[in-house]
Amino acid sequence: MNNHKSKIEKLITELCPEGVEFKKLREIGSLIRGSGLQKKDFTEDGVGCIHYGQIYTHYRLFAEKTKTFVSSELAQKLRKAQKGDVLITGVSENIEDVCKPLGWLGDEICISGDMFAFRHNQNTKFITYLLLTIDFQRYKERNAQGAKVTRVKADKILDYKIPIPPLPIQEEIVRVLDSFTELEAELEAELEARKKQYEYYRDDLLVFGDGVERKTLNEISTNLDSKRKPITRSARTPGDIPYYGASGIVDYVKEYIFDGDYLLISEDGANLLARSTPIAFSISGKTWVNNHAHVLQFEKYETRRFVEIYLDSIDLRPYISGAAQPKLNKTNLNQIPIPVPSAAEQKRIVSILDKFDALVNDISIGLPAELEARRKQYEYYRGKLLTFKEKEYVTE
Repeated sequence: MNNHKSKIEKLITELCPEGVEFKKLREIGSLIRGSGLQKKDFTEDGVGCIHYGQIYTHYRLFAEKTKTFVSSELAQKLRKAQKGDVLITGVSENIEDVCKPLGWLGDEICISGDMFAFRHNQNTKFITYLLLTIDFQRYKERNAQGAKVTRVKADKILDYKIPIPPLPIQEEIVRVLDSFTELEAELEAELEARKKQYEYYRDDLLVFGDGVERKTLNEISTNLDSKRKPITRSARTPGDIPYYGASGIVDYVKEYIFDGDYLLISEDGANLLARSTPIAFSISGKTWVNNHAHVLQFEKYETRRFVEIYLDSIDLRPYISGAAQPKLNKTNLNQIPIPVPSAAEQKRIVSILDKFDALVNDISIGLPAELEARRKQYEYYRGKLLTFKEKEYVTE
């Protein structure tokens, strides 16, 4: 890294010894708002297109090929992004994702509403990296509007001021930061392969024949749902006790209603169908649980953990009611047949999968630890490399 830094410092000394000029985005380019592209318009082939939601889910920092297309006829009516534009999301439910950038490096494509194409005369990757900095994050937070859906208006985006070093400096900074993102991508790909391997072994270990008895959850655990207590946000007293909901910790409070080891199972919420996070998860110690998660207590760790792994591996849609508001009520929960192998077999399966799970998900060891370290290192150097002394102008 020092070699990279010294090269950049030499370029700065040579090309801008008095500092770097700062400009608002509107001074170096313009925003083109996308038009009415909808997901239902996607076709098997045709003209490449990107819907704003895909920037969160389908792409990394840069791309040159789209994953979706629209017909040539519709494409003629839609606004386009060109090679070199930085695509910027206009809205999101989370402030962190508003104005998320995607450097577009491919041919002309169609773009949806609720996103912009920033057309400029600088290095595309350099601008993209600048829109990931903590400084821009804080700027978004100051200028965001909306409650359920958050947005930053185009004028506010264009008012954001950035350093504009000479292009050779931009290119060298991009080269250094690209090396970090490429390594991170390699680690993420390897970690994803490990996860698929874990799922393969998990599914194989959880296949049982007719010789293994099936029982319902109320036969092998104690349901403590009656002890749950929801508290509105305004009525919560801040503290250090985890306050759990359907998908995990949602707050920290002063008091607790549970003290021990329990299995929580999501009772409602979109995640019951999406399964982007586990719907069964263990908790320990002093906790508070609201009425969005079932609370089960088991006699042995092995059984609790076995049930947790099993529920997170199977399709629960037959037991979920409601489409707009999915719900797994207590009655349906108790209809799910759970295989109950011997205590020794449960212990063996849990031991194998716990070790495998740690290698895949524990950020203190193995690949997750290395990936976390690389991300922190990348964020640190990104902040350092994108910080410049602003050039001062003397007025006569």
